[in-house]
Amino acid sequence: MNFKQVETFRAVMLTGSMTVAAKQLHTSQPNVSRVIGKLEAELGFELFDRLPGRVAATKGAEALFREVERAFVGLDSLSDSARVIRDAGVGTLRVAAAASISLSVLPLAMRMFGEKYPQVRIVLDTSESHVIANWVATQHCDIGFVSNVSDKPGVVASVIHAESAVCVLPSNHRLAGKKRLAPRDLAGERFISLPSGNSSRRAIDAVFPDGSRVMAFETPFAATICRMVSEGLGVSLVNPIVSRTMNFPGVRALPFKPDIPFRSYMLRSQLAPRDTHVNHFVACMRAAFNSV
Repeated sequence: MNFKQVETFRAVMLTGSMTVAAKQLHTSQPNVSRVIGKLEAELGFELFDRLPGRVAATKGAEALFREVERAFVGLDSLSDSARVIRDAGVGTLRVAAAASISLSVLPLAMRMFGEKYPQVRIVLDTSESHVIANWVATQHCDIGFVSNVSDKPGVVASVIHAESAVCVLPSNHRLAGKKRLAPRDLAGERFISLPSGNSSRRAIDAVFPDGSRVMAFETPFAATICRMVSEGLGVSLVNPIVSRTMNFPGVRALPFKPDIPFRSYMLRSQLAPRDTHVNHFVACMRAAFNSV
């Protein structure tokens, strides 16, 4: 007995007519008749008495129908469960992000995501970009957001947002009244830098003549840099997303030329299956980047 036979038998039982059952099943009456005939042959007993314009179920058919309905109740339950998964969402979404992203746009994206999928639990891990790439490669997390990328087998990286660096300086600094700053303006200034080896650090260093800045401090986190600037420890160039969203007191952010791009990347595993929750979270991240 296969599913087509069971479905056809059920339709005939519910309608009392092979013609009406055929319409419901989007097939022909002769085809329904053949399926029922084959089912009767396999079962070894008759299911219906053929009467003019209708069929009458035998006692054997009624007994079989009770068992079929129990099975269809289970199928209906499965359908309901699938509908809940589709509409409400269940499970856990594991997200990893660099600190600059975790502290700025990611909470907004989480709120947007929760408005559609309030039942999905989000587990957020924050670490350095190369660690997050490893997590994505091993599927420890479903998706990652980083500030720097390197070739990692099994990981697909794509730019999710890009902006040009801004210069952050104390609000009472001698340059705070300018509309735009250039490398020559920062000559002799105490500079708070990103670590050596960082791709953004290399891009920043490339626009300054050697020895033009006093390299006073190094730290990997833009939020830390901004906090140090607020204490008057120096000036720096940072991702504008961080300075804009965290709004540090006593810090002024000014446009800087030439443009130095700060890119944010999305990391996904090549082996991970398509996931509705992941796709929607990516859409929320794009919206969050564009709204702050």
